[in-house]
Amino acid sequence: MDLDTLTSEMYAFVESKGWLDGDSPKRQTPRSLAISLALEASEVLEHFQWSEEAQQPEALAEELADVLLYLLQLASLNGIDLGEATMRKLRKNRARDWAASAPDDAPSSL
Repeated sequence: MDLDTLTSEMYAFVESKGWLDGDSPKRQTPRSLAISLALEASEVLEHFQWSEEAQQPEALAEELADVLLYLLQLASLNGIDLGEATMRKLRKNRARDWAASAPDDAPSSL
């Protein structure tokens, strides 16, 4: 499934809940979506808190889907073509010298 289809499906769901309405208590603003994205990403971490492997793969899949849905909506509301942004970032990363950018013991950042 492509990003455009996923984005359309996500918007159909959000609209059906009334979350795009100006008076919605769960209004989908860039700020609220960024917060929700961070919270959902934290929920992904819970699956690895005490184990190197996710013990409930289906539950992990649901959390990853939540992250993707918030990411798609945040990108869309900000006029970002997520597919193109990802390809630009991959091109930039390919050109980086990872060994020269951080000490050996520092975590890497994409």
